[in-house]
Amino acid sequence: GFEIVSHPMSLEYHTNKMNWAELMEKAVSMDYRSHQTSSCGLHSHVNRSAFGEEYEEQEQAIARIVFFVEKHWNELVRFSRRTMENLNRWAAKYATISDSPKETYDKAKGKRMGRYTAVNLQNYDTIEFRMFRGTLIHSTFAATLQLVSKICELALCLSDYELERLSWSDIMLNLDK
Repeated sequence: GFEIVSHPMSLEYHTNKMNWAELMEKAVSMDYRSHQTSSCGLHSHVNRSAFGEEYEEQEQAIARIVFFVEKHWNELVRFSRRTMENLNRWAAKYATISDSPKETYDKAKGKRMGRYTAVNLQNYDTIEFRMFRGTLIHSTFAATLQLVSKICELALCLSDYELERLSWSDIMLNLDK
């Protein structure tokens, strides 16, 4: 199978500079598969430095990301296109949702589940979104990167209080803003 692991770069760079559509067309023409396998994922890495210069700033934003994924798990599962079996194997939920992002994050880190989590916290310089099924369809790839970018933007721009009250409908209605 063909698995894509993005390297940190802006959504604008992914969208306008990388030749993803051409690369995916070529892979399909060579009979590569991605979605049709049980082991291929679409992993998106985001630099920790994108969440602030100071460690504490980064930790607060990453806490909001973990909280977001835990809170909106069911919706993200549908978007991920993975089966529950594959999610549990390659991108498990922390199952630590608490009243606040900080509590949720602290519990997630305390579980020490390793790298096979929906939001992998094991890398030194990046966090990794692992829950998405592999694809060779450019529009699906682009939509996944847009969602990851939106989650990161929300984690940076909203307070804990605002994020806690955000519904999935609110997010989908404002995805392109």
